[in-house]
Amino acid sequence: MTSGGTSFPTRRAAAERNRDKILNAARGAFADPDAEVSMAEVARRAGVGMATLYRNFPGRRELLEALYVDEVDAICRAARIEDGQTPGQALTAWLRLHFDFIPNKRLIVAELLEHASQDTAPPSHRHRALAAGQPLLTAAQESHEIRGDITLVQIFDAIVAIARIHGDRDYLEPIIQTLLDGLHT
Repeated sequence: MTSGGTSFPTRRAAAERNRDKILNAARGAFADPDAEVSMAEVARRAGVGMATLYRNFPGRRELLEALYVDEVDAICRAARIEDGQTPGQALTAWLRLHFDFIPNKRLIVAELLEHASQDTAPPSHRHRALAAGQPLLTAAQESHEIRGDITLVQIFDAIVAIARIHGDRDYLEPIIQTLLDGLHT
């Protein structure tokens, strides 16, 4: 390394921070269903130049795919029992997080589908979320907090059905809460 130069680990850390800033900005931008989100708008919100944006994400599709995978990764990481939680509480909190993700997922996937051909359709990551959440459901059912006659696939299907109902958050809240309450024994 020459004097005054930037070390490789420092550059890598800066690149990772820029990538995270871009994904966070894109997440915020795409969360608004009425917003027209351009790559320039994402760069502006992230506080990075267009070259940095395109170095990380060569196109809109790559940005959307990374954002989608990042969101699914967060859902999967959240599938755990925190200190002080019972398995049923952990499952309920995780299912609520999954419900909150659906509107953003729908916007991202809809946009991805606009940029996809039949052979480049966005992959479903439902299997990953199901695999991450199954231990929570099993623990909650074994502790007799959650009914044993329902599968995680059935719960996901019910959550998706509720998320498809037209209405704002205040309208949907008692509906999702009724589902979550109904899971308990």
